[in-house]
Amino acid sequence: MKRYCEECDREVETKVITRRESYKVCGEVIEVDAQILICAECGEDFFCEELDNATLVIAYNEYRRKHKLLLPEEIKKIREQYGLSQRSFAKLLNWGDKTIYRYENGSIQDKAHNSLLLFLRDPENMKTYLVENEISLDARQRVKLLDVVEKLEQDREYRMSRRFLDSFFSKIPCEENGFRAFDYEKFCAMVLFFAHKSGELLKTKLMKLLNYSDMVFYKENGISISGAKYAHLPYGPVPENFDILLGTMAADHIAHIEILYDNGYEKHHVIPDCDIPEGILSEEECAVLERIYEKFAEFGSVDISNYSHRERGYNSTKQGDIISYAYAKDIQLN
Repeated sequence: MKRYCEECDREVETKVITRRESYKVCGEVIEVDAQILICAECGEDFFCEELDNATLVIAYNEYRRKHKLLLPEEIKKIREQYGLSQRSFAKLLNWGDKTIYRYENGSIQDKAHNSLLLFLRDPENMKTYLVENEISLDARQRVKLLDVVEKLEQDREYRMSRRFLDSFFSKIPCEENGFRAFDYEKFCAMVLFFAHKSGELLKTKLMKLLNYSDMVFYKENGISISGAKYAHLPYGPVPENFDILLGTMAADHIAHIEILYDNGYEKHHVIPDCDIPEGILSEEECAVLERIYEKFAEFGSVDISNYSHRERGYNSTKQGDIISYAYAKDIQLN
């Protein structure tokens, strides 16, 4: 992309670099790795709204992590599990009409509001809240919400399967999981996205597509999509405990592996068993998945494995090591 450079007094080629910068968030200085558009010849900075907005998102998310605040999409997920609109949820909490809208669209919530949202994430706590507090919902809305809470509480099989997964995957956001607690639903949606897009998707290629998607989204937003950790294995990065994940997905009738034989070689095909669920992946997440798919559409499993071997994160780790999302800033897909 060319831009006019005042220093060079002509149109020049540009490039994007990573630079440590400080931003003020709620009066506090937050340091982040910012993506900056510069002149390829003299190094002069250019204004780029897209990159600047992405850096602000990263800075806000870093502030949230530092102060243990829920992310916008985590707030949205709490609301949606109870089937409430933004206005109804705000009404339930006795907050202003626009409060939930602002929080879900990036405004930083205060700590008291955050504590209440954390408390209400558990259906049992929501039931207690409904019984012991005076709320503004009408009788019909209250009955409907209690019914949803009851169903969530009774879904013991679902809760037991989630506890099984939780025992293998970290629920504490950190740099190794892209500062997101592992999200099984998002991981499954990512797998289904690539399985449906690809005519013939092999397991080895899927592992790399997932890795690039999570890493690139982290690079641009300061948080991963799925919260998966990726381990250094001989054929490139793969999600930690991927065999458990794939087994659980098969048991849940989401996707399974079908083994075919071609000239004596095993081919592990990824077969989707359902459609991509709506509302799990955001538009921004889907856009990154689409970019990764397009980038590697013509790559075979060997090609994408070899490509991943050139990444700094892979070269800086040993077999079995977790590849930190800190290496995401070094990924260049152009």
